[in-house]
Formats: sequence, structure tokens, C-alpha cells
Amino acid sequence: MGRSCLPRWRVGRLMAGLQLILGLVVITVSLSCLYRFHSAGYFLHNEDICRTIYTIKQVNNNEGFDLKALHDRVDDVLEKMDNLYEKLEKTVKEMEKSKEGSKREIKKFLEEEVMKPFYHAHIGLRQIRLPNPQGIRNSTEKEDPLINKFLVEEIRKYITPKENHVGKMNMFGTERVYNTIGHACVLMKTELEKYMDYDVGAYCDDDWSLAQKLMVNGCDPLPRRRCLTRASMTYQKPYPINESLWKLPDDRNVRWGNYQCRSFACLSSKNPKRGYTKCTGCFEMEKEIGKWITNSTLLADFKIDDVLRVKPGEIRIGLDVGVGTGTFAARMRENNVTIVTTALNLGAPFNEMIALRGLIPLYISLNQRLPFFDNTMDMIHTAGLMDGWIDLLLMDFVLYDWDRVLRPGGFLWIDRFFCKKKDLDDYMYMFLQFRYKKHKWAISPKSKDEVYLSALLEKPPRAI
Repeated sequence: MGRSCLPRWRVGRLMAGLQLILGLVVITVSLSCLYRFHSAGYFLHNEDICRTIYTIKQVNNNEGFDLKALHDRVDDVLEKMDNLYEKLEKTVKEMEKSKEGSKREIKKFLEEEVMKPFYHAHIGLRQIRLPNPQGIRNSTEKEDPLINKFLVEEIRKYITPKENHVGKMNMFGTERVYNTIGHACVLMKTELEKYMDYDVGAYCDDDWSLAQKLMVNGCDPLPRRRCLTRASMTYQKPYPINESLWKLPDDRNVRWGNYQCRSFACLSSKNPKRGYTKCTGCFEMEKEIGKWITNSTLLADFKIDDVLRVKPGEIRIGLDVGVGTGTFAARMRENNVTIVTTALNLGAPFNEMIALRGLIPLYISLNQRLPFFDNTMDMIHTAGLMDGWIDLLLMDFVLYDWDRVLRPGGFLWIDRFFCKKKDLDDYMYMFLQFRYKKHKWAISPKSKDEVYLSALLEKPPRAI
């Protein structure tokens, strides 16, 4: 009885008024859109006008502007508006049949099902970018043709060039800053728009697995986001460095929602449902603690002490490119060498594990150029990542990038690279083409058809 109800005739009048208002909104938005197109000259088939708005080359070739993307975007917005109108009309008829309706229900309906969708449709139409014949400011630079590829507002804001606030050259010597995304992002439009669909300033979804999927498929680098990253609700203070290197971290410091396991103990190699296949056993500290320090019967196993003895005191910083939990970096830390470890979370929390051990993880895929300057690293160590699966051309680009960041006299440590015997000559050539000095070189059998290759190579001076 305490519920406020409206007479049926008043609900009918209200719905009729609502339909009239919505009709006016649709007409206004449509006229606004048509005016924008008319202002740009799209409906004027006069050659002189076309020459005024665009150059002849632009009219013929649409250079620098994707008309198809614009057409698809307008169709998408109009389709959404049509669907919304049909839904509204159906709901209004159902409400008219109802014997009662509260003001609160009507208000909620207006806010969630009418005002919010129409707002987004309005914003979508306003964001359609027409090519600017004068370019950006007074330059001849054209607007980024990727703008109209995406519907989500945050992506469009991110990839739009950012003009300097003071209107002058910045410290980098440019008039604007370009935020970059990987070219394959266009091929993964649906996934990227899902990743970038969030409320600014709110908490991000726990969707790092979606981000990693985008990265490994070439949508790398990813755009930055303006939402707050979630952390474990029971996060504990990490162990001190004198304990953390060789001790499993606290399970409470990891968000386990996107993994098959829910604890570090579950990641044991004895568990067939651990969720990962690479680096089996690398979450078992009792096995990891003996790596690179104990003698092995395999010729391809080099000890850290033997490698550092080649150039005592010269190896200070380096990069470990592989799949692991940071054990190589931990061993090198004990020798006063700082190592950055690349890692992807391939079914297990590799990045979290490395960081909780007190080491430095670098969340990067093999697709991306190394974020280091030329001739800066004393050592690059690789194990367990680039093996016989890798395409030779891709490997060539990767090795040239490693050569770029290695300093003259720096070490390239190839650690137990394996491939089929018949492919060994091809891969050996890839490593030897740079004419590095051989300090160590060993080939050992892995199986009947496969072999291990390990090498310690020194980059030449190249004083040119």
C-alpha cells in the first residue's frame, strides 16, 4: 500500500510524451550529423568545391583517410539507434498493458535504457573524424587514419596525437606526442575494444590474460589505461631479500583468478593440472637452487663461476631472455651482477614470482624491440625460449636487436638451445654470422633426433 502508483491514463500520456521527446532527439542528432557531412562537402558533387575542400589527389585516392571505416562507423551507430528505438517501443507497449507503474521504475528505465544509450550514440556521432585539409595545426600532416577504426572512446583518445600544452616544441623536439599501439591491434579490434572499455578512474577488470593475448598476437605495445589495477585483497609484506631469493612467496600475494592453480605448491611438476608446460619444476626451489653452480655430465651446461672468470669484474648488468622464475638473476645477484628477467605469465604467475623473490621482471613479448639503448648491456643470457620452433627470419631480427644493446666486449650466452639435428647448421649460422669471439662452444645430444647447443660469445669492438 505504501507504494506510489500512477493511474493508467497518466502512464499512457507519459509514454506518449516520452516517445515525442525521443523522436525530437533522434531528429536533432540526425540533422546535426547531416549538417556535419554537408559542411564537409560530402553531398556537393561540384568539382570546384571538392578541390577547395581536398586536393585532387585526396579526392581520387582518399589518401590518409579511411572512408570505409567512416562508413562502417556511421552504420554501426545508426544500427544501435534503430535497435534502441525498437526496444523502447516494445517496452513502452508492455508498460501500457501493466496495471501499475512506479515513478522509480520509470526513472530507472529512462536513465539506463534511454538516456545512457542515446548519450553514447550522440558521442559516437560527434567523434566521427573528417579529414582536415590543412592537416594538424598549420603542418601538412594528416590526421591518423586509425582514428575511425575503433568505436571505444578511450582508444580514440589514446591514439590521437597530443599537442603540447604551451604550443611550442617540447623537450623531445616535437610539437606533439604520439601514443603507439601495435599494428596487429587493428586485426584484434573486438578484443582491444573490450580491453579498453572501462570507467575512467574506477577499478580495472582482472583481465591481464586478455592483455597478454593481445600482446602475443602482435597488439604490442598495448595502449595505456586510466583505471586502477586490482591487487590481492590479502596482500602481505614480501620477505626480506636475504630470505626471498630461495623461498616460495606467500600465496596471498598473487591474484590466482586467471590460473588453474590457487597456490605455489600446486605449481609443482608432480601436478599434471598445474596449468603450464614450459619450465617444468621452476617453482620448486629445492631444484632451482642447484642450477648453474653444480657440475653436470652434459657438456652444454656452463657454470656461472666459469663464465664470469673469463672477464673478472667486467660483467655488471645484463638481460635474461627466457622462461623461468628468475633463478639465473638470483644466482647472478649473489655475484653482484644485476639481471633483468623477461617473462610472460604462460599459465603460471612467472612475473609475480620473479618480483616477490626481489628481482626485476620485464613483461615483454618476443614481438617487441628491447627497451634498452645501444651498447649498454654487459651480457644477454637466453635459455628455454628461442628453440627449434622459431622462424629463421624472426630469429634474425631478434638477434640483431640483441647485438644492438650488447656493448662491445659484452657476452651473448646461449644456454642449452635445442633443435633437430637436421636444422642445426641453419641455427649455428644465425649465431655465427655476427663474428663474435668464441669463448665456449658445446653441442650435446638431447634425444635421438635433437641436440643442445650452448655457447659463450663476445661481441667485437666495431670501432668505426
